[in-house]
Amino acid sequence: MSGGPDHGFCQEPPRLGDPYAEDEVLRGYLRRVLPGDLLEQLEPELEEMARLAVELYHRSLEDRLHEPEHIPYDPWGRHVDEIRVTAVWQAAERIAAEKGLVATGYEERFGRWARVAQFALVYLFTPSSDLYSCPLAMTDGAAGTLRRTASEELRQRAVPQLLSRDPKEFWTSGQWMTETAGGSDVGRSETIARQDADGTWRLWGRKWFTSAVNSQMALTLARPEVDGATTPGGRGLALFYVETRDQEGLPNRLRVARLKDKLGTRKLPTAELLLEGTPAIPVSGLERGVKHITPMLNITRTWNAVSSASFLRRGLALAWDYAGRRVAFGAPILEQPLHRDTLEGLAAETAGAFHLTFRTVELLGLVEAEEASPEEERLLRLLTPLAKLTTAKQSVAGCSEVLEAFGGAGYVEDTGLPSLLRDAQVLPIWEGTTNVLSLDLLRALQETGGLGPIAAELDRCLADSPDLLIGPAAVAREAFEAASRWLREHQDRPSNLQAGARRLALTLGRTLELALLIQQAAWSLAQGDPLPVTTAQRFADEGVSRLHG
Repeated sequence: MSGGPDHGFCQEPPRLGDPYAEDEVLRGYLRRVLPGDLLEQLEPELEEMARLAVELYHRSLEDRLHEPEHIPYDPWGRHVDEIRVTAVWQAAERIAAEKGLVATGYEERFGRWARVAQFALVYLFTPSSDLYSCPLAMTDGAAGTLRRTASEELRQRAVPQLLSRDPKEFWTSGQWMTETAGGSDVGRSETIARQDADGTWRLWGRKWFTSAVNSQMALTLARPEVDGATTPGGRGLALFYVETRDQEGLPNRLRVARLKDKLGTRKLPTAELLLEGTPAIPVSGLERGVKHITPMLNITRTWNAVSSASFLRRGLALAWDYAGRRVAFGAPILEQPLHRDTLEGLAAETAGAFHLTFRTVELLGLVEAEEASPEEERLLRLLTPLAKLTTAKQSVAGCSEVLEAFGGAGYVEDTGLPSLLRDAQVLPIWEGTTNVLSLDLLRALQETGGLGPIAAELDRCLADSPDLLIGPAAVAREAFEAASRWLREHQDRPSNLQAGARRLALTLGRTLELALLIQQAAWSLAQGDPLPVTTAQRFADEGVSRLHG
């Protein structure tokens, strides 16, 4: 006999709708902050990126099992260290260049809003890209760093390629900092820079964790050897520019020891590199390398926050669609009060992460355009670690909730869902763990003179709160006062400050998220849209303070 009939019921999978048209948080925010003519100019690009994001999403599902491949030697024994990336990555690279996912942040057409325009596009692109956003983040950071600190000759050598919209000319950049002796503690880095008789600097050492190793260039830290001696600690490090391939296209005196076998971000080629006399150019002198690479870290941390918010949004979109298709106990689960309440809580967290992220993006654009006030510059210094650490923790927790919303299907690899959680787990780790950034916040508070910039931001956001938002506004102010009180009580006890730094940071991050939600809700209510009010109220109900004495 031929094959029998299908075996009963088959569940419809979730469908990804239009990521721009269906994202009222993004659309409402852009309507509020962008001048009308700029939004009119940007919107076709957002609509096109949303279309491409859906295409990439389906291609990534089909390409799920393919991963980067390391080819150390060609068939004739020549050392090539070729990294063969997936078809999705190849498509993502072309899209990223043509649509200016790095270039838009540096173009004059959007003025002070260039970063908002850029990251709105990136937000739509990222969760469909199989983490191609990682090399883009480092490329953006490298472009900003070179423009700020490098010589004119070095800027002209690299920056036009990093900002190119031509896929044939476009370069990406690596960021080589992590070594076995020091991850966040870069002062323990062991890579040595020695100068040849002809003046060429060469690097010798091992970089333990280098993402996007197939990039054309990298910025890296190394310890210059001068007159046979080096300077220990972070003070003795310099920032160097490296091109990864020589004129013949072969490895430029470096070797890929292995590709890392990671929990997630498996489409992203991450390597352990051996530097064997790699030619390098000092970016800005032979010291203060950590200071010179800080602008790169600030940009990549902002990309990290955008990735966190975008992962949350993608997971929510799929879970919400599925809830309308999955029937249990006689009705779609979206109509089941408990499940709907769960998704509404996730939606509030997603909106909070989005608004904290894009407020940071706004400030970055203002500072780069030299239109920020001193208070806004200080606020950006505080928000950069706060946005990164707060949204990263939200993303992991939220993506875990998303998988649970699918029941057993969320745990099955060929649905494509588990990669959301596995990939999100990198976000609290990459570019500084939660603890490292919490300690950075303490340093930032010393640099900016305390919580004044955050207090001013709260006042700005809550100034025109309507009666419907009095309750959430009170929650935000109470949480901020609790954080202020805690900081005063422990300011003379450094060990207590450090021990509670994570709880302080998460409290401040969530407080700002609530305040920004209230600001958006007040504006939306005046436009006749009450939904953001409900979102702000729900976020307040979820709790803000993470301090306990």
